Amino acid sequence: MMQILYEHFAEPMTLENGSVLPELTVAYSTAGRLSPARDNVIWVCHALTADSRVDEWWLHTVEHGRFLDPDKWFIICANILGSHYGTTGPLSVNPDTGEKWYGDFPQFTVRDMVACHRRLAERLGIREVALLVGSSIGGFQALEWSVQVPKFARKAAFIATAVRSDAWAIAFSESQRMAIEADATFGQRSDNAGERGMAAARSIALLSYRGRPAYNLTQDEPSGCGKLSGFRAVTYQQHQGEKLRRRFNAYSYYRLSQAVDSHDLARGRGRIEDVLKGIESKCLVVAITSDILFPPSAHEIMVRCIPDVEYRTIDSEFGHDGFLVEYELLDGIIRDFMAR
Repeated sequence: MMQILYEHFAEPMTLENGSVLPELTVAYSTAGRLSPARDNVIWVCHALTADSRVDEWWLHTVEHGRFLDPDKWFIICANILGSHYGTTGPLSVNPDTGEKWYGDFPQFTVRDMVACHRRLAERLGIREVALLVGSSIGGFQALEWSVQVPKFARKAAFIATAVRSDAWAIAFSESQRMAIEADATFGQRSDNAGERGMAAARSIALLSYRGRPAYNLTQDEPSGCGKLSGFRAVTYQQHQGEKLRRRFNAYSYYRLSQAVDSHDLARGRGRIEDVLKGIESKCLVVAITSDILFPPSAHEIMVRCIPDVEYRTIDSEFGHDGFLVEYELLDGIIRDFMAR
């Protein structure tokens, strides 16, 4: 089991919007052993509400013979800025006030997330990785890192992701924030503030993560079942909302959703085509055929403009969540990519 470690940085960190964090703590987890040449590192960038323990949320990947084989690779995953799992965020204490940040925690971006992890990599003496891999929002980070430091990753894998958050993705985020804001407790200086609103927000997010085919495959009722209430889809939404309510924080969720909206590789850099052409890693782009959040069409520009790239699709009924569900197919794709 991957254990959570912590690195503390006493130096202030200026965020992209000019706000300043007086100090920074980054939580991270590792598996395997770093080689003497430090050439066997795989850095995993996690998605929205995951944590640094990849073996717990990306099942059957951190195992012998898999693409995250700890007998071969030194695997590291760092918790993102603003998250609920150890890295500085809304439940951290603001050293300037002696109280938790809560809603006062400044807005941040995907670029700020990467800046935090670059600090960690430098502290750990990791100047190059064999593979930089990220799915969904993790893909946002992997793309951003590949643009900021073109020589950091010898190979990079961008899975079920996009070069920017488009209006469709931002609309889902805003509906989730509206649900949180509708909770009368949101805004209170409490760890539990807004948690019922966050549960509703999670149910909205799941619609974009799964889509109609997945819901109809797993939650549909037989025709003529005679039910008037108690439908599977209803209890599924309630159950998933409750699961997140028990393990996450509404202030973190709110700020993270805003960071998702901020993702735009071309911001301040010129044409996206030229930005992508600056990526020097050998790249793998993987799309899920039924993904309605980041569909295959969102991956086309990466395939067209990244100089050294191969493209694969996974045929799945599970939409955006296919990168988690179809781990067998994804494992084969990434192991083949690493072997070439």
